[in-house]
Order: sequence, then structure tokens, then C-alpha cells
Amino acid sequence: MKRREFITVLGSAAGWPLAARAQQTMPVIGFLGSGSQESDAIRVNSFRRGLSETGFVEGRNVVLEYRFAQGQHDRLPALAAELVRHHAAVIITGSTPGALAAKAASTTTPIVFYLAVDPVEVGLIASLNRPGGQLTGVTSLGVMLGPKQLDLAHELVPGATSMALLLNPSSPTLAEPQSRDVHAAARTLGLKLHVLHASTDRDLDTVFATLPQLQAGALVIGTDAFFSSRSEQLAALTIRHAVPAIHQYRDFVTAGGLMSYGSSLADAYRQVGIYAGKILQGTQPGDLPVQQAVKVEMVINLKTAKALGVTIPLPLLGRADEVIE
Repeated sequence: MKRREFITVLGSAAGWPLAARAQQTMPVIGFLGSGSQESDAIRVNSFRRGLSETGFVEGRNVVLEYRFAQGQHDRLPALAAELVRHHAAVIITGSTPGALAAKAASTTTPIVFYLAVDPVEVGLIASLNRPGGQLTGVTSLGVMLGPKQLDLAHELVPGATSMALLLNPSSPTLAEPQSRDVHAAARTLGLKLHVLHASTDRDLDTVFATLPQLQAGALVIGTDAFFSSRSEQLAALTIRHAVPAIHQYRDFVTAGGLMSYGSSLADAYRQVGIYAGKILQGTQPGDLPVQQAVKVEMVINLKTAKALGVTIPLPLLGRADEVIE
């Protein structure tokens, strides 16, 4: 072998362990999802976009470890513990059970959340402006939107005398305030409210099979990670059973659901990504104030309205941020 070739080969060989060491020294971000890889795609892509704005790109200078609970909240503690064992520099989570599980798994690992409840009320942080400790993130109006969603459902079906509300009983921090507030709104509107419960796919099938017997004019789908991870399934069920329904997130409508009213998931997870990048750069999570997503968007699917025989009032159409035809 010629001397120049030998030096080249030797240099390449010496580079292999260096490359391997570089891979090992890249920080790890743990993404703890309540749904599945498919259902959480919008969240993951928006998170990556925000993360890239701080200079971190998956596979280039940061590693992402994904764990998905498939809608089963009882799996979250074990999945969070796995991410801690993988030495995650930051854990990302999009639900109250996920944030609680991550906090219980480690007292030091930074956690960035997206929640639909007040994180102070559920004991995750000290205050919104100065969280302190290891947690920060983004919170939306979430559970506070139930009464407005009921009011919009009543606008859609003004002749209805009763409505239905779907809640997940395995998330009492979300279900209880929503049940209380929407019941109060129903009394104000002079409506009878049927509260239905689902925490599994089988429960969803049962709920929609019983809806015709209740003669509810429309269904309000409560805020919960289990429901938001099943937007396509819920949209298909509402069409199959001819139930006008309103959900918090836009992806329910793009999947064929009738209407959504709530915060933008894309905007929220982009901010979560920015916060994760700042923490990797050395900022303490407790020094990052919790961002409040106060902007809401209304999306209506006219094709679905026609299929359901629902006439959307013109004033309501005029207030919509997006109309899907």
C-alpha cells in the first residue's frame, strides 16, 4: 500500500470512533406523547419547527427519543421513567397526566409541557410568571372553552332541546371542571345536558351507539389528550352516526368533523420547541414564564355540514377563521 493511501485509510479509521463519540454526546430530548406516532404528527412536526428556530435539528445536533402511550394514561409513568433512564436532557409532554408522570420520574430533568389546564392549580409549578423548579411550557384556555363550544353547538342546531358532552373520567383534573362549567352553561341556555364518558376505544363505540337514544342535538367533545389523539376516529364516528359535533382542535375538522373551536396546536408546540431549545442552550426552565395561548380559532367543514343536513348560519360562517369546502 502506498504511503499516502495508508495515511488516508488510517485517518478515516481514526474518524469512526470520533463520529460515534459525537453521536453519543448529542443531547437527548424525550418526547412523551399521549397518543400515537400518527395521531401526534402535528405536534411532533410543530415541535421540531420551533426547536430548529433555536438551532437544534433532529439527527444533526440533537437526538429525539419518542414514547407514545397510545391513549392509555396508565402507561405514562413507565414511559417517562424510560426517558429518564435514557438521560433525556429535556422531556416534552402534552397532557396533565404526562407532566405529572414526568415530574414523578425525576426531580431534576427539565420538563416542557403543553396543557389545557392551569398548571398552578394542578400543583406542577409555583406561578405562571416564575415557575421555579424544573417545569415550564405553554397552557391554553382548554377546559374554559366548554361553555363557548356548547353555545356554538346551540347556534348550529338552534331547535335542539338537549346536548351531549363527552368527557374522559380517567382525567378528573380536566373532566370535573368541564362538567361543572358546561352544566352551568346548559342551564343558562335552557338545555338538558347528557354527560357521556369514554376512556378507551371500546367506550367510544358504546357512546356513539347510545347517542341516538338520547336525541341530543349535537355533541361537545371535551378537552382531553385521549380525544385529541383520536381526531380521525372521532370524526369518522360522528359522520357514521350522523352526529353534529364540535371539538377543540382543527385536525378534527380536517379529518371530516363538523366544527372546531380552540387553540392552535401548531402554534403551541412550536413554542414548546423554542423553550426546549432555550433549555438546551442553558436557560433554567424555572426562569422561563409559562406562555398562555389565548388566541382561539374556529374552523367549519361545509362538506360535512351538508352530509349531516346542518345549515350553518351565515353570521357563524362570517366569524369562522377557516371554512373547509
